[in-house]
Amino acid sequence: MPTAVPTSAPSAETLARALPPLALIEAQVREALAEDVGAGDLTAGLLPANATARAEVITREDAVLCGSAWFDQVFRQLDPEVSIDWQARDGESVRPGQRLCTLAGRLRPLLTGERTALNYLQLLSGTATRARRAADAVAGLPVRLLDTRKTLPGLRRPQKYAVVCGGCHNHRMGLFDAILIKENHISAAGSISAAIAAARRLTEEVPVEIEVESLAGLREALEAGVEQVLLDNFDPPALRRAVELTAGRARLEASGGIAQDRLREIAETGVDAISVGGLTKHVEAVDLSMRLVTPTP
Repeated sequence: MPTAVPTSAPSAETLARALPPLALIEAQVREALAEDVGAGDLTAGLLPANATARAEVITREDAVLCGSAWFDQVFRQLDPEVSIDWQARDGESVRPGQRLCTLAGRLRPLLTGERTALNYLQLLSGTATRARRAADAVAGLPVRLLDTRKTLPGLRRPQKYAVVCGGCHNHRMGLFDAILIKENHISAAGSISAAIAAARRLTEEVPVEIEVESLAGLREALEAGVEQVLLDNFDPPALRRAVELTAGRARLEASGGIAQDRLREIAETGVDAISVGGLTKHVEAVDLSMRLVTPTP
């Protein structure tokens, strides 16, 4: 059985495993800075070139912090001499008015990088915060809450890292690391069993999951020996019946527009996992602010 969902900050080891490679973070930040700064920050050019300052980032609302690696990389690329001291770490809960970090260095790069750095931090903290609220909703139950591929284009790895920061779990990263046979695949293949057989012929090296829309479909999938079944839009009584029919022969994942206020009810049916597209799709950025505290001419 899966372990209960954590509702506190994940361990440093868990976050280190989920954090994307540095090369990817560098490339993403490079592109974001090119989008914002272009040929140069015209407004920052009004400031004295040698002026220095200290700044701090605070949160104006309850949140789970996420995105410090992208935030750091923004200033590392603009000016490696900017120093950043974090007072909270990714995965930690923070409160309104709390200082998240302080920065010190030349004034121009501090102001040039402000928006890009905060964009990463507020978006990923928003994702982590939503994930934590979902994890809290099923606290103590042996179920895993999974994200989906419903992510912002170009930000899948960061958002999936944020999901882990919030205490939930990653489903497949993309189309390349697992097989998920859905309705259209089944229709094209001719049947559930035919689609599973085709997947077996294709590869035995990645997990195979199939989506079913009825208990009859579940029976066919189980007879074909699939490892995992996605139960699409099953109501709680049907989910409980599916758990009984499966009897541990496959892992069961509930899916289909499941709102947060229904998570616990769905988890209590005994399914192994619940996939929640809203973890990454319905994201509201956290309200953060960076403000200068000691500008120096």
